[in-house]
Amino acid sequence: MKKELTSIKTRSAGRYLAHSIRRAVRQSWQNRSTSTAAIMFAGAVAAGICAPAQAQQITGSIKGTVTAPGGDVAVSGVQVVATSDVMPKPRSATTRADGTFSLPYLIPGNYEITFTFADGSVRKTNTTVLLEQASVVNLAFEQAQTERIAVYGSVIVTEGDSALTNSFGEDVIANMPIGQSYRDMLKILPGVEYSENGVLGPSAGGSGVDNSYALDGVDLSLPMFGNLSSEPATHDIAYVSVDRGGAKAIGFNRAGGFAVNSATKSGTNEFHGSLEYRLQNSGFTSTPVDGVISDVDRSWITASVSGPILQDQLFFYGSYFGPEVTGDNKVTAYGPTKSYKSTRDEYFGKLTWAPTDDILLNISQRVSDRQVVGGSIGEFETDSVSLGSEAKIKITALDGSWLLGDASSLNFKYAKYSEDGSSRPDVELGFMPVLGDSLDINNLDQMGYFGVPSLRDYPDGATAEEIAAIDAFNASAASLIAQYGYVGDDGELSGGSGVGAYPTINNQDFARESLQVGFDTEIYTGEMTHFLHFGARWSELEEDLSRLSNGWGRITYVGGLGADGGDTDLTNVFYEASIEQMSLVQDGSAVSSITSYAESIDFEINDEIEHGDFTYNIGLLVSRDTFYGQGLRKNSNNVSGYELAPGEKYEMYKTDWKDMVQPRLGVTWEYEEAATVFANYASYNPNASSLARAASWDRNTRRTLLVRFDENGDFVDAGGAAGSSGKFFADNMRPRRIDEFTLGTTKMVTDELFVRSHVRYRYGSHFWEDMPNGARLYGDYGDFGGVPDNIAAKGLYIPNLDDMRAEVGGSSYVIAEVDGGQTKYWEWSIEGEYQNDKWYVNASYVWSHYYGNFDQDNTTAGNDANTFIGSSYYGDGAGRMVWDNRYGNMIGDKPHKVKVISTYTADWEGVFGAYFVFQSGEAWTAWDGTPYGYSSGTSRFAEPAGSRRGASHWQMDLSYTQNWEFVEGYTARFRADIFNVFDKQTGYSYNPYVVDENFGTPREYYNPRRVQLAVGIKF
Repeated sequence: MKKELTSIKTRSAGRYLAHSIRRAVRQSWQNRSTSTAAIMFAGAVAAGICAPAQAQQITGSIKGTVTAPGGDVAVSGVQVVATSDVMPKPRSATTRADGTFSLPYLIPGNYEITFTFADGSVRKTNTTVLLEQASVVNLAFEQAQTERIAVYGSVIVTEGDSALTNSFGEDVIANMPIGQSYRDMLKILPGVEYSENGVLGPSAGGSGVDNSYALDGVDLSLPMFGNLSSEPATHDIAYVSVDRGGAKAIGFNRAGGFAVNSATKSGTNEFHGSLEYRLQNSGFTSTPVDGVISDVDRSWITASVSGPILQDQLFFYGSYFGPEVTGDNKVTAYGPTKSYKSTRDEYFGKLTWAPTDDILLNISQRVSDRQVVGGSIGEFETDSVSLGSEAKIKITALDGSWLLGDASSLNFKYAKYSEDGSSRPDVELGFMPVLGDSLDINNLDQMGYFGVPSLRDYPDGATAEEIAAIDAFNASAASLIAQYGYVGDDGELSGGSGVGAYPTINNQDFARESLQVGFDTEIYTGEMTHFLHFGARWSELEEDLSRLSNGWGRITYVGGLGADGGDTDLTNVFYEASIEQMSLVQDGSAVSSITSYAESIDFEINDEIEHGDFTYNIGLLVSRDTFYGQGLRKNSNNVSGYELAPGEKYEMYKTDWKDMVQPRLGVTWEYEEAATVFANYASYNPNASSLARAASWDRNTRRTLLVRFDENGDFVDAGGAAGSSGKFFADNMRPRRIDEFTLGTTKMVTDELFVRSHVRYRYGSHFWEDMPNGARLYGDYGDFGGVPDNIAAKGLYIPNLDDMRAEVGGSSYVIAEVDGGQTKYWEWSIEGEYQNDKWYVNASYVWSHYYGNFDQDNTTAGNDANTFIGSSYYGDGAGRMVWDNRYGNMIGDKPHKVKVISTYTADWEGVFGAYFVFQSGEAWTAWDGTPYGYSSGTSRFAEPAGSRRGASHWQMDLSYTQNWEFVEGYTARFRADIFNVFDKQTGYSYNPYVVDENFGTPREYYNPRRVQLAVGIKF
């Protein structure tokens, strides 16, 4: 009797030993009925990590075993064919002597598997392949009448070996209340904090800058800064996987936090298309607790089309994404201003080509162009000072795989990411200043951004000389106010405002290019199976930076009184222009831009060994990083080894291979059917660093100059504002390192419920920072002691720095290892997944403690920014050193995190989605410079790090999608998303400055409740 059967599907990562699943599922099949016991299909989809599944980074695989009755005799010579609508051609393999087979490099999707035996009989089943996972399908064969068999019900099998991986399919991504961008999608990752940062990544046992983000295997993190920059639309993404720890030496994973990869949609043999319009008006948002009511409307247009170019050989997929943000006209003290508008056009195209059954190629390109006008207009500024910006992003990926028989394969991947960004005044003045030229004081609003002065009062006890000077200042200021001021509420002209044009033009271009190759093979020796992977990768990143002034930049009226009450004698100075040095024409040319490079070379080898009830993983990743600056060239005759060469590229620092050996070791024991314990050790050398620019010699050409003029606008002099210059590196530095130990267990509780629990410990060390060369010799200072004796005994970081600076100049700061710098992270997690025909639920709880004395995510007053990695306030003098109250909780320490994501499919073609999160508040610290003898408290801890705890946060997001097939093959789609349903606007980013009247109050709040509505059609 033939039965209609359902396939076993999985939505998240997990891998069980093949024979354990075979036994468990076979028993459930035998218990169903004796009439079907003769035909036993032990099929399971287990998301797991095997070499063929991850080497190429955007595919999955199918593997399994065919046995005779009882499961004790292997059946060789069985042809296994996997077909899917997303694969142009089928993939096939033949079972080996031990009955095993593998089908690597499969595009994630739903597959039909056909087993053809020597006697001509056929067995078929369905399975799902997820990104970077291996689906395990095992068959126990007997002669029978029926050809198509599978197991009733659905099973969720979450990862059972040492790697902490989760994978989500298109149904979860599409039906959850997530949002439209890649960053929005991060909220569903189990064990990862929920963050509404716009730049800095979320923390999950490491720094937010040490996470890795990829689309089709292309690294999206911003070169030099490590943050997620490009935000591709989620409507293109079909599958997502996240690796939180326990990585193997497969895929070149060097992330000190978590690593996310995503696979885009592909075409099929059928034509499909979709169109959606989504809206979030200003009235769809609750009033924020800070009282600033939203005055912008948001809308999104998404469209896609896909299909065959050559049937069963070449598919295409293309899409368009058009988000738009518009703001009402603002009225300032000077009158109406232009409307704010941000538009973006993003196009994506992808080709999938299988010229033969054994070769698969993918090529894709994404182009995004974002433009903003009408930004940055203050309440007391003219419309002309508005700022615009433009960002152009290109993401190119080319990958391929070639199967060499049933046991081996070759693969390659080329990837290029570029982001050309600029922020430009909406009004460009059209001239470059020349040092020595005069300032046209009759047209100051055409010279740059002019700060209209206010009249000054006499200070208490003012002398006759001071009164005379203030009178003279006010007399000239009054004429400027009459010319450029605004009419106040009292009907009188007032100053303290801004006219002219935005002062700065910023051009910052980034690029990353990489090429990797891999070879995978499987070796069977008796009862032992080896899955071997070999890989090599070259990558280079680049930044090109120029900061120019619009005209004379920012112009201030000094009036002979001295700038900001300073002690400098400026009695002959009436105007002062703050201008970027790169803008100044000297000797007939402007200063060149700063170009910085970094190069990485990585080699990896991994052996996954299956032997009985044990699986062993032995892997090794070895890397070398090289930083290139600008402004020097090598000269072996000099003590420094360099000579000055402005604009010239030079090798700044190269790490040693021996210092970047990253072992990956693991073992999994299946102690009973469908239950395992696992242990893992992994080491990572994160590759995010800003030192290629932060320590570059030509960085001193990007200074701000103060150019001064007399009362007629004639040039007086020019001087440099505080800036930075090139830095030397201390010898024998070991690169930043994360060592990780994981111990865990997994259990298949029922066919629909799977649980996993683990304990993890991470230790970070060998952090690099710029710091004064003589910092160890500061001795005792301030109220908290001073330099520990064991550190003081080490002396200067670079003993002969003065001799080196005498040759080529440079900073008195050096790049060195932080003495005793460390981070520690403990984590206990329990996670469960439940799935049946209607429900999908992933629930996780994490207890963690993140502490130490080097907090990369808390080095500046506002941390949600692209701050330098390796050159921050940390270590910048007394009060900011590793021994200055730095040991304690990290800002990312959130001891309790609960996440639940769920979907429910109703009988009427409606889908409900729900997201819930609870997490502890951030750890924060009081800042005060007084105990250290400074007026500035920035990054000077007045108490042990993380002594205070912010408010915990929870929220729920909901979505509902209704599908209606109004004509055969055409479906209308209506959707509503409600984010932060209960409007929990918890504060965070607490003001740390003790001397500030707002000390201890939140500076940011979680976004208020907001509603998005969407309508669409697909065919």
